[in-house]
Amino acid sequence: FYLQLGFLQRRQTLRHIQSKAVLAPTGQLIDKFYEILPFKLTNAQSRVLNDILNDLEKSVPMNRLVQGDVGSGKTVVAVIAILAAIQSGFQAALMAPTEVLAEQHYRKLVSWFNLLYLPVELLTGSTKTVKRRQIHAQLETGELPLLVGTHALIQDPVNFHRLGLVVIDEQHRFGVHQRARLQQKGEQPHVLTMTATPIPRTLALTLHGDLDVSQIDEMPPGRQAIQTTALSGKERTQAYDLIRREIAQGRQTYIVLPLIEESEKLDLRSAVEEHQRLSESIFPQFQVGLLHGRMTSAEKDEIINKFRDNETQILVSTTVIEVGVD
Repeated sequence: FYLQLGFLQRRQTLRHIQSKAVLAPTGQLIDKFYEILPFKLTNAQSRVLNDILNDLEKSVPMNRLVQGDVGSGKTVVAVIAILAAIQSGFQAALMAPTEVLAEQHYRKLVSWFNLLYLPVELLTGSTKTVKRRQIHAQLETGELPLLVGTHALIQDPVNFHRLGLVVIDEQHRFGVHQRARLQQKGEQPHVLTMTATPIPRTLALTLHGDLDVSQIDEMPPGRQAIQTTALSGKERTQAYDLIRREIAQGRQTYIVLPLIEESEKLDLRSAVEEHQRLSESIFPQFQVGLLHGRMTSAEKDEIINKFRDNETQILVSTTVIEVGVD
């Protein structure tokens, strides 16, 4: 009850805040984007997009959470919101929790933004100093309309000329203060948060009572149904046989583990030891890659590229992989 009262109070406070970023929901940039997009939006995407564009037209800052499974097309919806900000003369920021995910967003955005003749940059912990300074300078003059990155976006030297929209992916991975710091980079910018982690509606109201929630509840056409099967430890060989059959058909496999190295306290299989065991004794005929958070960005890139190009058939990873593979 007290939590709900607190949320109500927060909502009321937010409603009285005025944003200078009143964004136009239609314009040449968005029209051009629809032309270059190789597919049509689903009904669910269009519905959620309307919610967002209606919010952006108002002088009260948007505070909306978009939920949808991996692959339901949240990014495209976010890109159209970003273009609404840019065509209205504002800048946008897209923040993701890991370098892997930030780079994936950046790669996708570059391919679209190049066709629209718009610059976009990536800022993470491993961005070189010279490049970092260049990005800071372009942000301050306003010549850089969109910056994608990790927590690096909320550091002090990052100053936007006119930040109108903040997009936060996998928003539950950031703390309240981290999200607030990014918002403070502008004068009451609109905020769009996204998550692929399903949150039941009742819980969403409890946890995110201060947010408006939109749901992308249909998959784009042609997506295959996802099958989930739980096997016990005794049935491990069945899983290995399945992996062999899938790889024989030219497919690939993730094996995700919770830890990098064995720990004294937690008796969980570690990625490093499991990788060694799988590559030497279970799947010696296949290429088995290893990915974890303690690797450098260059190492992660190399591993992910090899997996993307099917040079490795099996990728053993910690949860760093999460949603960070397209």
